[in-house]
Amino acid sequence: MSEVNSGPAAEPDEVLVEIVDGGVAVVTINRPRARNAVNGAVARGIAAALDELDDSRDVSAIVLTGAGGTFSAGMDLKGFLTGDMPVVEGRGFGGITEAPPKKPILAAVEGYALAGGFELALSCDIIVASEEAKFGLPEPKRGLVAGAGGVMRLPRRIPYHVAMEIALTGEHYPATRLYELGLVNRITYPGEALNGALELARTIAANAPLALAATKRVIVESADWSREEMFRRQGEIVSPVFTSKDAMEGAAAFAEKRAPVWRGE
Repeated sequence: MSEVNSGPAAEPDEVLVEIVDGGVAVVTINRPRARNAVNGAVARGIAAALDELDDSRDVSAIVLTGAGGTFSAGMDLKGFLTGDMPVVEGRGFGGITEAPPKKPILAAVEGYALAGGFELALSCDIIVASEEAKFGLPEPKRGLVAGAGGVMRLPRRIPYHVAMEIALTGEHYPATRLYELGLVNRITYPGEALNGALELARTIAANAPLALAATKRVIVESADWSREEMFRRQGEIVSPVFTSKDAMEGAAAFAEKRAPVWRGE
């Protein structure tokens, strides 16, 4: 789950959380000297942040990014050698790969998203990347396997043979190529990935929070539903949305030609 050894000793505030305007929160991996390699503190920090933001009525969308011009180089190999595993029980690597948040989450990628860093991005719902960003799963070069979702999620997102090439060669692939394949949603100029992700996140967060959560849940879970159970399972998730106060507010706002005021109820 890593590309490089980490840099100097651990830095304070290894995960930063900021609630910005428009119902959007930004979670930043803050180990730029270590190219934002994920250690235990980062994993616990991300998990705690996502738990808190999922419960916050002030937040409808989340952006995950890295400080200092790099998204993440993956697992901190120095920590790995000393037994510092960047895994949170119930949430997996980086505090997210096995249990992403219920709310929409976007990855804003500058520089490198390698190994576990790529797996963090794959755990997000949307990826916005700089045209200079690079992605890769170099675990085989280190005697490891991309076991934090990389080898499972990637072939579900891009063509099988391309996913095989990325996973087996361990080489770096440009964001522009992954944009062509549909894995990256938007490409920005260098240094603008966060702004691009925030713009998209604000558009998402302007919508009703209950509807957003239900929509994401259906998209994620329906991949495993049989044809016979599809609409029944969907109904169990979306029916409460149609009887919510927000649904009434949405209809009223449309009729009155005004912006809706969502309550998440």
